[in-house]
Amino acid sequence: MSSFCEYLAPLLHLSKPGVSTGVVPTAAAAAASLMSDGGGTTLVGPTSHSLTAHGFFSANPSLQNPLCSLNPLLSSPFHLKTTTKKQRQHYSPPSRPLNIVSSSAASASLEALIFDCDGVILESEHLHRQAYNDAFAHFNVICSSSLPLNWSPDFYDVLQNRIGGGKPKMRWYFKEHGWPSSTLFEKPPEDDESRANLIDTLQDWKTERYKEIIKSGTVEPRPGVLRLMDEAKAAGKKLAVCSAATKSSVILCLENLIGMERFQGLDCFLAGDDVKEKKPDPSIYVTASKRLGVLERDCLVVEDSVIGLQAATRAGMSCVITHTPSTIDQDFKDAIAIYPDLSNVRLKDLELLLENVVAAG
Repeated sequence: MSSFCEYLAPLLHLSKPGVSTGVVPTAAAAAASLMSDGGGTTLVGPTSHSLTAHGFFSANPSLQNPLCSLNPLLSSPFHLKTTTKKQRQHYSPPSRPLNIVSSSAASASLEALIFDCDGVILESEHLHRQAYNDAFAHFNVICSSSLPLNWSPDFYDVLQNRIGGGKPKMRWYFKEHGWPSSTLFEKPPEDDESRANLIDTLQDWKTERYKEIIKSGTVEPRPGVLRLMDEAKAAGKKLAVCSAATKSSVILCLENLIGMERFQGLDCFLAGDDVKEKKPDPSIYVTASKRLGVLERDCLVVEDSVIGLQAATRAGMSCVITHTPSTIDQDFKDAIAIYPDLSNVRLKDLELLLENVVAAG
């Protein structure tokens, strides 16, 4: 019975209506679908036998409370979707139980753990925004007003979650809002070469400014990241970092935040400079799989945004999300689990998740 509960613990989310009790794997990974007013959770396995979770635990009251204690991940509040950053709503169960089936004939085995950098290793959105705005002010970049361009926090949240990479962000913005004047070009550039020159110069200056911010010593890695990296290396797993950001800025972040020893111990490190297409294109993760010598199904990606999630899943990899305040409202239905951070996530939990990847039928 103990082993059965241990299997169910990371997969089931049992709660009273309106009360969140722990981490809930998403529909692509979770075997949980809560029914209201005395209903239960129906699991349909490969043998087509079913189990009503509510009925099982009602018949075994001694197991109800220990269920959450079997897995430390179930001890902290967790939410799947939100209406705003300050107000969260609880998981809304579907009108009928989910049928859970095995996603592949051969179960996956965690052999490589791959981290995104910005938003995963460090919460960096506000730092990048500051560096962009400093660059716009330095070069007096003016679009439609008489003041230098300044991206607000709310606008940058939308922009950085829509378009990956710094140069594509600026190119999209200038196409939508008009090419600017600046100290580089008195009049808005009209030909492709001049426009590329403007974007390259802004990006280079922004990158150097971002490096200054990182070197200031005021930036810390997100909770649980270093411990999880160390657990993976100690267990003999391959470890990689794949970021859409400029290579020099990513290197600086890793050297300052995870330390030289961990950085040099990475089995693979890829940045936006190393692939032709940015996330959500899967190129960076497909390339990582080849360099690591690990099948895509045996890789697990840690991302913070839907852009990164799409890149991972399109590469054939499973992905867990550790969201930030700017990505918490995104649709992460294709992730196999969602966490507010990695402080309570252990390698064994991720191994179990990957081994029991399931899909909603």
